Amino acid sequence: MSGVNFLDKLLDGVAVKWTALGDERFVEVANAARRPVKASLRVSGKVPYYGANNIQDYVDGYTHDGEYVLIAEDGSASLANYSVQYVAGKFWANNHVHVVRAKQGLNARFLYHYLCAVDFIPYLPNKDRSKLTKGEMIKIPLPIPCPDKPQKSLEIQGEIARILDGLTELTTELTIELATELTARQKQYNYHREQLLNFENGEVNRLPLGHPAVGGFIRGGGFQKKDFAESGFGCIHYGQIYTHYGTFADSTKTFVSEKFFKKARKARPGDLIIATTSENDEDVCKAVAWLGGEEIAVSGDACIYRHNLNPKYVSYFFQTENFQRQKKLRITGSKVRRVNADDLAKLIIPIPSTEEQVRIVAILDKFEVLNSSVAKGLLREIDIRQKQCEYYRDLLLIFPRTEEVEA
Repeated sequence: MSGVNFLDKLLDGVAVKWTALGDERFVEVANAARRPVKASLRVSGKVPYYGANNIQDYVDGYTHDGEYVLIAEDGSASLANYSVQYVAGKFWANNHVHVVRAKQGLNARFLYHYLCAVDFIPYLPNKDRSKLTKGEMIKIPLPIPCPDKPQKSLEIQGEIARILDGLTELTTELTIELATELTARQKQYNYHREQLLNFENGEVNRLPLGHPAVGGFIRGGGFQKKDFAESGFGCIHYGQIYTHYGTFADSTKTFVSEKFFKKARKARPGDLIIATTSENDEDVCKAVAWLGGEEIAVSGDACIYRHNLNPKYVSYFFQTENFQRQKKLRITGSKVRRVNADDLAKLIIPIPSTEEQVRIVAILDKFEVLNSSVAKGLLREIDIRQKQCEYYRDLLLIFPRTEEVEA
């Protein structure tokens, strides 16, 4: 049975009337709370604190207790909806969160699922990053099935909420299972990489990365994100190494003009490009081997490693526990974490024969292709499950626009 047919049967001919989220007969909109000072935050507390970005710290004390739906005041208009969250129990929400509560005659879970399906964009003042003001939020239409018969209305709302809760739970369980499988695959891949690159049971030369016989580092620089062009000469910005590139690349995501390219620091084919700055230790020194046929520009907060080793071998080495242990000893900074080129040059790399480097790379390439293929399949399955849940949610919440609820 389709969602629409099921909804028709569930409604059984009763009318669905419309009001707005600001209708005080059905919804209570809480007054904005102050933003807690840092001194009141407690990481060991028991009362959750919600901000606009769903950041959950803890505070001493609470402002609400019960079933509520939270809507982030701040968000991106490029998204179909703002962050919506259901909360039960004691909690504190700051003044960047709209806190709404279903009154008698409105099921709290029904309200939550409905708001998850709402497109908030028409209620934003502009198309850029915007604030969903209380004045606009309370204008959001709200369907009330059979409002003249409160008990019947709550039964309908409750059944819709029950179905959607079940779909959400099933989707969550499947997502967790798939994510667990993805993690297991990654651990298996990491294990084989470590076995191939630790050289604990064999003789192999070990030299600093900056040894004259191995390679040297060149600091990047010469352009920023604002200098990107739609076409021109290839470039890699250090931030893209975290988000876009893997172990190696033969094409770039972005470009710069000839003017910027001429004055930029450039990586040659075979060079390693390393992000030397990040907000966390894990991303510091993430690297990508450049295997394209031309030189490319490299931004600041990155460095170029020019060497005489197999490029993929070096890039795989940068992912090993051996490299990570050495790197951590060289990280400086507090909020912004970095490793400078001079310190990178001191890190030790095992250097097997050229033939052995080629053999290791061939094996790891096969594992990476397999791991990537499995990861894409699992992520695609997760996406399908989530979209399936959203599809049925929307079907069950598409009510005909008819008359308004009488005051």
